[in-house]
Amino acid sequence: MEGIKYIKGIGIWYQRELNTIKRKDDLFLQPIFEAFTNALESISIQKEKYQLTEQGEISINVFLTKNLFSKDTTSYDFQKIIIEDTGLGFEDSEYERFINLRDDRKGFSNKGTGRVQFLHAFDKTTFDSIYKDKNSSTGFKQRLITLSKCEAFIQKNAIIRLDDEKEVKSDKPKTVITFETLLNQKDKDLFKTITASEIKEALIRHYLAGFCEQRNNLPLIKINLLIDNSVSTELSILPSDIPVPNQEKEIDIHYSRIDGNDIVKSSKKETFKFKSFIVPESELDKNGLKLVSKGEVAKNIKLDNLLPSDQINGNRYLFLLSSNYIDERDSDTRGNINICKKKDFKKNEGPVLFSEEEILLEDIEEKSNLVIISLYKEIEEKRKEKERSIEELQKMFLLNPKTIESLHNKINIGDSDDVILRKVYEADAKIVASKDAEIKQRIKELDNLDTTKDDYQEKLAYQVDEFVKVIPIQNRTALTQYIARRRMVLDMFDKILKKEIEKLQKGERINEDLLHNLIFQQHSDKPEDSDLWLINEEFIYFRGTSESKLDNIEIEGSKIFNKEFTKEETEYLNSLGEKRLSKRPDVLLFPDEGKCIIIEFKAPDVNVAEHLSQIDFYANLIRNYTNDRFQINTFYGYLIGESIEDRDVRGRVSRFEHSYHLDYWFRPSETVVGFENRSDGNIYTEVIKFSTLLKRARLRNKIFIDKLEGNQ
Repeated sequence: MEGIKYIKGIGIWYQRELNTIKRKDDLFLQPIFEAFTNALESISIQKEKYQLTEQGEISINVFLTKNLFSKDTTSYDFQKIIIEDTGLGFEDSEYERFINLRDDRKGFSNKGTGRVQFLHAFDKTTFDSIYKDKNSSTGFKQRLITLSKCEAFIQKNAIIRLDDEKEVKSDKPKTVITFETLLNQKDKDLFKTITASEIKEALIRHYLAGFCEQRNNLPLIKINLLIDNSVSTELSILPSDIPVPNQEKEIDIHYSRIDGNDIVKSSKKETFKFKSFIVPESELDKNGLKLVSKGEVAKNIKLDNLLPSDQINGNRYLFLLSSNYIDERDSDTRGNINICKKKDFKKNEGPVLFSEEEILLEDIEEKSNLVIISLYKEIEEKRKEKERSIEELQKMFLLNPKTIESLHNKINIGDSDDVILRKVYEADAKIVASKDAEIKQRIKELDNLDTTKDDYQEKLAYQVDEFVKVIPIQNRTALTQYIARRRMVLDMFDKILKKEIEKLQKGERINEDLLHNLIFQQHSDKPEDSDLWLINEEFIYFRGTSESKLDNIEIEGSKIFNKEFTKEETEYLNSLGEKRLSKRPDVLLFPDEGKCIIIEFKAPDVNVAEHLSQIDFYANLIRNYTNDRFQINTFYGYLIGESIEDRDVRGRVSRFEHSYHLDYWFRPSETVVGFENRSDGNIYTEVIKFSTLLKRARLRNKIFIDKLEGNQ
């Protein structure tokens, strides 16, 4: 040998070319995976070429060194990684392919660019390969190769240097790859605490499909962790470590083609292998549906009905899909699969130009998810159970369907009702922004408003208009006024509770009327003009009345208590000197046929617990004494005040529970007794503080107010 030799690129400029093959930043173990894949392939080629039966060996050795803090932190410094295999070695044909960057003659759908991951991760990678050579006097030769993108190499337009080539004595081929000097600080930090177990688990997850295929024919795989050159941990990957597929199935997926403006299915199809695994949640951190390329897990695709963190009976699910079609579409960066999406196919756009017929990613996802549901009824049932629970909560709390839809990918199948509600209420929460001086001045004008005065609405409208003038002219729209009103009402609500309005500063108590009129003007039958959104956004869209006598309440022009009462009913309704149908519930709303919302307000200094049965009483009157055509049997009650003691509430009505996350008390469905021939109804009730309503309303509206004021 005449000394070292840099292998210069011909027809390629490495400084530019290396930038086109990206580092896989999400996988700091990617260089190990690349070397391990090459070792597997090398062993496979050797067995086929020389008709061998030996299983072969691969060892991964991670060398760390102690530092000053290692004793206390179990953190070490990275030294090097050495990976050995008993595969074919760098025979002439393999060496020729190695020195040509995009040579894919090796087969296995290789693109010949995996070594670039070595360059991106390490300053220097060396190969010491012993291989069979029939022209050698010993039967074997050795090649020593260095791989680097450092300045000394790039200046010579090279990434490979042949350091030595000679005849050697050996009894079998082998290749030793050594990685030295990490280039990325994040990698250095991750390797400081790496364990042999983590590497073993990562290899099993990454090569699960291939390992399953070769379960009983795997090479002997060892993982060693060495600290200061002494073996700290030695592990092996055995057939018993490989999960057994729970289900295996072949799936036919048809190609698609363009017909005019439509995408239609072709008669041409490919067969995909589907494998599923049920793994304890302690061993699998996420559910997933993944494409497998050349035996390696390569790409996550859409998994319906299960979120990544869901678990069923303590287990998670892994679904793997492999096919020659996937292998052929692996990119230069191993694991980046170029499978066409519908939108790109129609435009013939994307990372590559597509053929006239392609298998579409959406079809792969759809077919796979249908197979999953057909094989695992428990997943389908859990999904339906979650949807039923959400639907019940949506009806019970009159939750905004759009908010629920926005949380579609955030509600786990195992979430409790309380957790779901918390996620719903937090969905609109935003960071509070600062307010400018002009806006503060407008808010100060609220001090002089009194919600019990006849001119309250006009004065509020004037303040709203003045507030709008502060907003830039391009934003003065109907929405601006709508949001501005909310902004003003929220601050008015806050000032009443803090006794900051002029009337209360003089020593008057906060009576119920002040807050009642703020939320829904007394004696009004127009919820759309109210501020009931302070309680729930949808309440303003329902029919209803405020402070109306029961026997005067109408739905669609008909009085609901317009019926002929029996003698017994008449006697009851007027017994004990009471005129029960003359009572005035604070607010009654009718969201749908057969449903009624009852809201009662109590002054902040009133012990709310003393009125826990009031809503039940109104529900009973409506259930039993309304006209037969209405048949209202489902009730939602909201008792709202400020003086609420947990023990008072639960001491009087033990079925009330406190929701710690959302700070309210609730009683699940309670019977509303039906008398005479009427069936029982049911009522759900909440007890909540005014201050809690204010906090929730501010959170729900913060994003709109911030945009209005130009703070976002």
